[in-house]
Amino acid sequence: MGERGEASRATDGLIDVSRILKHPISSYGTSLASSVVDYPVEHGRRYHAFRSGRYSRPNDEPEMERLLLLHEIMTRAIGGLYLAPVDKEKTKRVLDIGTGTGVWAISIAEEFPNATIIGNDLSANMPAFVPPNVKFEVDDVESPWLGESKFDWVFTRYMAASIFDWPRLVSTIHENLAPNGWAEFQDFDLQYYSDDASLQPTDPLLVWISSLLDAARTLGREPNPGSKLAGWVKDAGFKNIVHRRYKIPIGPWPKDPLLKEVGAYNLAQVMGGLEGLSMRLYTGVLMWKAEEVQALLAKVRRDLADPKIHAMFDL
Repeated sequence: MGERGEASRATDGLIDVSRILKHPISSYGTSLASSVVDYPVEHGRRYHAFRSGRYSRPNDEPEMERLLLLHEIMTRAIGGLYLAPVDKEKTKRVLDIGTGTGVWAISIAEEFPNATIIGNDLSANMPAFVPPNVKFEVDDVESPWLGESKFDWVFTRYMAASIFDWPRLVSTIHENLAPNGWAEFQDFDLQYYSDDASLQPTDPLLVWISSLLDAARTLGREPNPGSKLAGWVKDAGFKNIVHRRYKIPIGPWPKDPLLKEVGAYNLAQVMGGLEGLSMRLYTGVLMWKAEEVQALLAKVRRDLADPKIHAMFDL
């Protein structure tokens, strides 16, 4: 994160996943142009229509449920919704880039009732009922920003393998921050690894994720922005930069109770997301046949279910 112009731990703002999953997928897009909501379907999964192809993951209900699990993972891992030391009294305009389900924007709106929260995404998948100080927009954040009003806080997370030009985006965020405004980036290095050599280069799990990330790079998208963000933020001119690393386990194998819980959530989101994460990149970029992808994913599921493999990635 960085300030335009020392972060403290966030207040607790965890969301009950069972409650969120009961919310209907929004009808937000029903009045939008067909170019926004005429979603293409590939391999039985639905994808975004606006700027079609810029985002490789689905935008259907199973994917929204996976994103809600990721929300739980990230809030538990860092201890709350955010880390930036934002001033609740002075924060009036907040931008949530890549809002997805909108759950973060809605949670922040409840905590910052005097602020306007704008959630931006390529898809209109936000909940049907939102606080009055939340607004959603369908747009490409890598297009020119046309608004003249500055933001007091720009927040973005889980944009790994989604952005073409990270340095340019970080600079655009800096240019659109109000004086003494804050930017916060919560993102991953999606390359899996283990600290105890339990995940080997020939294991299907590591073969799968490494090939998936190579496919993302082929499309010009960086799958491991987390460790690079501090450099991009500094180059853009931010001050008071704080960089933190969190290890995110895959599976409930850690002894630490919090990491065990995070790992259980993470295993669920990876298992549930395997096909959605894989099919478009493997068949469209790596040129695998669908049945070849399914055969690999069957082996990946076995690795994920093996408690002796202590895989993780970084936030």
